[in-house]
Amino acid sequence: MAEPELVDLRAIETAREVVAGRVHRTPLLSSAAAAATVRRATGIRLADERLYLKAEHLQKTGSFKPRGMLNRVAALSAAERGRGIITVSAGNAAQGYAYAGAALGVPVTVVMPAAAVRSKADAAAGYGARVVLEGETMDETFAALDRIRDEEGLVYCHPFDDAHVVAGHGSVGLEILDDLPEVDVVVVGIGGGGLISGVAAALKERRSTVRVYGVEPSGSNAMSLALEACEPVRIQPRSVADGLNAPFAGGLTLPMVRHYVDEITLIDDATILAGLRFALGRLKQVLEPAGSAALAATLVGRIPIREGERVAVVLSGGNVDVTRLGELIAGAAPLST
Repeated sequence: MAEPELVDLRAIETAREVVAGRVHRTPLLSSAAAAATVRRATGIRLADERLYLKAEHLQKTGSFKPRGMLNRVAALSAAERGRGIITVSAGNAAQGYAYAGAALGVPVTVVMPAAAVRSKADAAAGYGARVVLEGETMDETFAALDRIRDEEGLVYCHPFDDAHVVAGHGSVGLEILDDLPEVDVVVVGIGGGGLISGVAAALKERRSTVRVYGVEPSGSNAMSLALEACEPVRIQPRSVADGLNAPFAGGLTLPMVRHYVDEITLIDDATILAGLRFALGRLKQVLEPAGSAALAATLVGRIPIREGERVAVVLSGGNVDVTRLGELIAGAAPLST
């Protein structure tokens, strides 16, 4: 089977125009404390003695997702908008599509696992979506989606494996280059691969020397397994980073990652939670586990960085269940701070 056409820079630039004014132009924060932690872990001194942080946890809905979802919904025909859309999500994509549907006047149904984070389900409903909680596994949740879609004639909008979604997420990469034109390294968490696909394409097509590194939980490594197998592999993801628990890599995102991403590293849940704890204690930023994975890998020296490089990390989401913060912090591995 032929691979799909890759999302190019023109599509990403067009998507940026589509979502402009409907999403935040998030800030690029920086931290001397984070850079010092990287130096203690690696012996490497970063440029400006700062680690740069793309604050997508401050985006509409608390994650980067509305960028791609707005671009996807905007591309629907009038007939498709009238039918309404359906998607599947552990939480953040649900909120992204719910927000996009509300902004563009399109009815949205989101199917989430029965054990989905309640605050994420409530938030999606708060944006006006119909939320269906069903399935003990993601396979069962996808089966519920298929049933409802067929029964009601809804338009399926994929949570990550879609060219419009990838292009919209690529606007994150364009903004990083606007704010840090000489960036050398960008680190991004990976679930299904929609975010890193768009970000890496935007970066590499604008500045070919940028290195892009992905971070996956060791218990939710669908992209790494797909790269090894040269095709998507279904898994039962198990990580505290529920936003990265994709059951497979996409047929589009797999070739995008293969083409644009330099390397993927795996980290365990305790390390992911160390990033969450560092962000809360030292950066004064509230992240969810999925949003702290890229930061955590950088802080503990798992990302190949050279002396004097400018490094940016995407903080992809902040939709943490606040009732579990104590438990999450208690599960964090120690950092050299």
